[in-house]
Amino acid sequence: MDLSVHAPRAVSIIDAWAQPWTDEVVQALDERTAHVFRRYASGEGTAKGIALEAMVAEMDRSPVDVTLLSGAPTVPMGLVLECLERWPDRLLGVACVDPRQGIMRAVRQLERLVRDYPICALKLEPYYFERPPTDRIFYPLFSKCEELGITLQTQVGGTGPLYPSRPGQPLHIDELALDFPDLRVVCGHVGSPWVAEMLHVAWKHDNVFIDTSARRPRHFETEFRTFLKTYGQDKCIYASDWPLLSFSGPLGELDDLNLTSEVRNKFLCHNAIRAFQLEKFGIVAQPS
Repeated sequence: MDLSVHAPRAVSIIDAWAQPWTDEVVQALDERTAHVFRRYASGEGTAKGIALEAMVAEMDRSPVDVTLLSGAPTVPMGLVLECLERWPDRLLGVACVDPRQGIMRAVRQLERLVRDYPICALKLEPYYFERPPTDRIFYPLFSKCEELGITLQTQVGGTGPLYPSRPGQPLHIDELALDFPDLRVVCGHVGSPWVAEMLHVAWKHDNVFIDTSARRPRHFETEFRTFLKTYGQDKCIYASDWPLLSFSGPLGELDDLNLTSEVRNKFLCHNAIRAFQLEKFGIVAQPS
């Protein structure tokens, strides 16, 4: 894929967490993951799969300018790479590799993906591995992220009912940030039931951010709303977790938060550009 210098693209809204959800993905789901979507999904079609064209068409109908599209233990990276090639003006990639198949094999795979495709981050969902993100199996990947200049995006907080939640406790991120002070870490899902803990960790470390994937604004906890509006306004990043939530649904609730225009722009665009270093892909914020 041509990774030459990108012409600048001015954007207003970046969705920092989505994944392809084709019939291929749905048919291969294990019961624990399928249960999460049966219980929590509000987007349409998650039980039967959604064609890639339909995913992008829904994005086109929404105000979202650019989406970060992720692989996952249940989402083949091949689907993500196909999307990056077909819709390079709409999507950037977030890689997922499995160190259980060999740690150095995973490191080399990550390096190839970043070399050959517009990959801005590595995705980690620790509960799939039933290990905390501080487990030694992940540390060579974090070192490679630092070397390659990409961000780590990881799940925090509770999980679906059939997975263990403890790997998502935010204090693990505190240790990780101390071990990798130059690694940008974006923590997805806000961190409930440990929201106060997540806010402490993000406030403590310059390199730690929070994204709101899978969380509707109407459900934001009071302490997170305060963080977003005031002392944490440079740390919060909008995300949907499509197809768990639709591209447009959470955005339709933003007005109820009564954000200033400055905070709203940071939340929807500026903070993601900084946390994922999207300037190198030509992504710049639309002038206010």
